[in-house]
Amino acid sequence: MRLLFIRHGDPDYANDTLTEKGRREAALLAERAADLGLGSCYVSPLGRAQDTAAYSMDKLGLTARTLEWLKEFPAQIDLNERPEFRRAYPNARVENGRYVPRIVWDVVPSYWSEHEKCMEADGWRDCDICRSSDTAAVYDHVTGEFDRLLAAHGYVRDGRCYRVEKESKETLTFFCHFGITCVFLSHLWGLSPFLMWHSLALAPTSVTEVVTEERQQGIACFRGLKIGDVSHLVLGREAVSKAARFCEVYSDEDRH
Repeated sequence: MRLLFIRHGDPDYANDTLTEKGRREAALLAERAADLGLGSCYVSPLGRAQDTAAYSMDKLGLTARTLEWLKEFPAQIDLNERPEFRRAYPNARVENGRYVPRIVWDVVPSYWSEHEKCMEADGWRDCDICRSSDTAAVYDHVTGEFDRLLAAHGYVRDGRCYRVEKESKETLTFFCHFGITCVFLSHLWGLSPFLMWHSLALAPTSVTEVVTEERQQGIACFRGLKIGDVSHLVLGREAVSKAARFCEVYSDEDRH
């Protein structure tokens, strides 16, 4: 079993679509799509992922099935109700005198570095932020849906590995988002999602490839072959978007 996670192109978040740069990125990805061997394709319902997938689907004459649980990881925290977490989200927006609900995983390093449970393989569920939000419940929902899809293709979750009920070398491709991809990788590898959210930067239209290994008959695990590959952009002489990143040094003008 082979899984491809493809992030959407450079985003126009305000309109939930792609910027002109994002459209160039998606077009370059489509030129390489045949070589990627996309197999069965699935796509987030959000416009930026739909628009990215459309380029490759049109190029190959394929269709992608929309799955609601592939949308960007939606867990949020209400800073109006939980003011003690405001220092973890210094860039939280305020409208009409109230904090806008914040995606729960976008915390600053000074917070997660002081709260070790965030980075523990199982302890993250019991960290203060998760106990004060719907993070664990949303995580269990989306990874449960993910596991049901894998089970339908012969790979059934069994502890931290997968029981092989039917061997398969097929490919499943997911056109989705950074945050949700990190969730699936953390689930496959038994890691805290906070570790993935704050250790990886998967650029727009990057391709992440994981495959099963079955060193013991009937027991499979997943290993990464490519993480955030952007070779299609390099070959197309298109600069890699910084939409996945914050500033490299604080004096940069990029976002903090």
